[in-house]
Amino acid sequence: MSEVSLQIGGRAYKVACADGEEGHIRHLARIIDGKMAAVGNNAGVSEAQSLLFAALFLADELDEARRSGTAATGLEPSGDVAAETLEKVADRLEAFALALEKAP
Repeated sequence: MSEVSLQIGGRAYKVACADGEEGHIRHLARIIDGKMAAVGNNAGVSEAQSLLFAALFLADELDEARRSGTAATGLEPSGDVAAETLEKVADRLEAFALALEKAP
């Protein structure tokens, strides 16, 4: 097991991953960070909500790619492993969002 340091939305996170997956996880983090930048930092929107919106946008792109069979998210139709990884990242983002909402 390995640990990767990520920067998403200007904040540092440490994530455990399988050995050899560090580069892939960093790549996914850059995608998420890009979505966070696209969401922007609107007044009244918490960091947790921004993470949730980014996860929703990514899930929407993934769903659209699956429905159309195109590479809308950069995934080939046979990219089941990448799709599963994105789903896991979205789940983690939702968990982070919940934790951030509960943080003092």
